[in-house]
Amino acid sequence: MFSNNKKYLVVILLASVIGALFFWKGKGGEAGSTAENGSTSPTATYTPALIPKTIPIEDGPLKDSIIAAGDYLVRQQLPNGELSYQVDFMTGERSYSPSNIRLIGGTGSLFTVCRVSGDLKYCEAGDRALDHYLEMLVSDPDHFTGTCLYTNGSCQLGGAAQTVDAIYKRWQATGGLILGDRNLLATAMDLGYFIVSMRKPQGGFYHSFDPHFGGTVNPGYYVIYYPGESLLALTQLYEMTGNEFWLTQAHEVNDYLITEPVTEDHWHSYALGMLARLDKLNKTDLSYAKQIADVVIEGQVRSLNPANTSISTATKVESLSALAQTFYLSRADHKWLDPEIRTFITFVQARQLPDNNCDWKIGRDLLAKYDGGVFSSCEEASIRVDGLQHWINGVTAYLEYQGMIGNR
Repeated sequence: MFSNNKKYLVVILLASVIGALFFWKGKGGEAGSTAENGSTSPTATYTPALIPKTIPIEDGPLKDSIIAAGDYLVRQQLPNGELSYQVDFMTGERSYSPSNIRLIGGTGSLFTVCRVSGDLKYCEAGDRALDHYLEMLVSDPDHFTGTCLYTNGSCQLGGAAQTVDAIYKRWQATGGLILGDRNLLATAMDLGYFIVSMRKPQGGFYHSFDPHFGGTVNPGYYVIYYPGESLLALTQLYEMTGNEFWLTQAHEVNDYLITEPVTEDHWHSYALGMLARLDKLNKTDLSYAKQIADVVIEGQVRSLNPANTSISTATKVESLSALAQTFYLSRADHKWLDPEIRTFITFVQARQLPDNNCDWKIGRDLLAKYDGGVFSSCEEASIRVDGLQHWINGVTAYLEYQGMIGNR
């Protein structure tokens, strides 16, 4: 069905690798000083882009669900590349304060749909969005390290991490790291240097940075999922570059995070899966991974309540699917997670239009606009970009896991 498009993807991949080899714009130098932690000096190995290794996704209803979500994102996209942040599909109301960090995350999920479907229209839509949101990047080498995503008056740690994730997902889909006159790998590394510069001397991260007037961190600002996002970005940089600096940083961050209280951290789950695939995990890492899974599952009754949101439940699909991959790659018990994942998938599927578990009567006109969108709850008929992002990425992670273990 997608054979022609898959041929085009192969052509793009080869062209991108050749372009990286012959038109690489290297950047010498080191990462600058960290927020309060002295200097960090990675070896400057700016090699051409490596070829991504991905797991084919089998056809079926879940794959169709991923593509339907991607179709929603493409239909809602503006000509300038901007994605729809949130809409009440019953009233058409869009007067919400958008989060550009969530929007850059949604951009990355378009590339995942492109990879899963083999259809270039999702990559093209992702490129339009990525080009739009990369305009928010800020660099000032005289006053702070690397590059950050400036939004809502500050540079937040999660903005840099999510931008690396979007670039990584584009690389997974196309093998390419050139967008117009942008060298996306150089951009991703600069974002990585910013992430490293935000590490605290005693462990953990500062979560917000004001780039004005020389740049200062905000020690009181905290977002629970930023450290996991940042750890994932460091592992992605290692895979894209092969530079051991990023792997060392990732292990150091992970060593700190596994001393912290356990939460339903789907980003840390992804990062553990990456470390298991690219390097290895020890018994303490795997014990912590098991604790994350237990915490996610223990919240099942609350999360499956019809009043609760599909967004949080989709992150459970992500977390458990990533952990299932982690355990499989580490030769640990993993099959016990499959029925739990399927339970959460069933819950979110009931919130993806045209299906709904709220007994709403939805006409053809509404479906023409919003088909494939995942709405929040029976009490809130809103479709938000991060709900789609988590669903797309979570189901993809689950189908990848199925591919790993050979369940066809």
